[in-house]
Amino acid sequence: MAIRRIGVLTSGSDGPGFNPCLCAVVRMAISLGVEVVGVRRGFTGLMNGEFISLSARSVGGIVHKGGTFLGTSPSVEFAGRRGQMEALRNLNEAEIDGLIVIGGDGTMRGAQQLHELGFPVVGIPGTIDNDVPGTDFSIGFDTALNTALDAIDRIKDTATSLQRAFLVEVMGRKSGNLALMAGLAGGAEMVGIPEEDFELDDVARTITDAYVKGKAHCIIVVAEGARFNATAIADYLQQRREEAGFTVRMTILGHVQRGGSPSAFDRLLATRLGAFAVERLVAGERGVMVGLVGNEIVATPLAEVIAHPKAIDVGMFHLAETLAK
Repeated sequence: MAIRRIGVLTSGSDGPGFNPCLCAVVRMAISLGVEVVGVRRGFTGLMNGEFISLSARSVGGIVHKGGTFLGTSPSVEFAGRRGQMEALRNLNEAEIDGLIVIGGDGTMRGAQQLHELGFPVVGIPGTIDNDVPGTDFSIGFDTALNTALDAIDRIKDTATSLQRAFLVEVMGRKSGNLALMAGLAGGAEMVGIPEEDFELDDVARTITDAYVKGKAHCIIVVAEGARFNATAIADYLQQRREEAGFTVRMTILGHVQRGGSPSAFDRLLATRLGAFAVERLVAGERGVMVGLVGNEIVATPLAEVIAHPKAIDVGMFHLAETLAK
């Protein structure tokens, strides 16, 4: 079946780099003689038929902007067959021949569900968690990492001036990639992530050891989904403040990591993935996700992408432990 009109949506949580990806999708499609329809508010908009026609001018001046101009929304209803059938009905009524979806692991599962119903779909990984298999980096991760790292560097300045320990919580409910890389790059004394178990005593011991060794500060980076988040750790340390040596403060970075202008790396990655996704869809490829592996853009079956969660680099975790000493 020839592809004459495609749809594109962003789903789940947003991230810096989604807009340049949308720009690449639209302009590559137009260059191939394919019309583009934008879907507002992700799978929710797909179920409600919230479609808008997109032209090259529709995506002008957006590559430097964070977030997604199409909007996004989590959708529990789409997980059910009724929601998927409504989405499929709307796609067919709008005479859309294929769909490109941008988002994280949940979005890729939604894409696979549409693929299993027989609709042509290509996925693009976009999440600051960088927890989608089939790609070395997902869109948004590099920018969020640099945002977190900048915050850690700033906190370290004041921690050194005041001789304090700081707990810095970054995003990552199920994945510790962001915390691990930010902690390693930021020279943290300890990193707490969901994939590696630790005890509250381990944190207290790390802070005490840093004080006894004569360090000017102690930085603990913890993912929000770790066994103990920053708030739980701070409450525990408050009870043992006489033993810590350092006065302990807490900073939760929160959604500041999702916003902001995308980095050069994220813009280039988003552009390459968006353009390649259109080419694959028009060429007749179905049910795949495009991603960066090495320095090559490759396509991986969505069934493989959603089969297993992406593991952290254990070697990087041990390196962070070694260098923190």
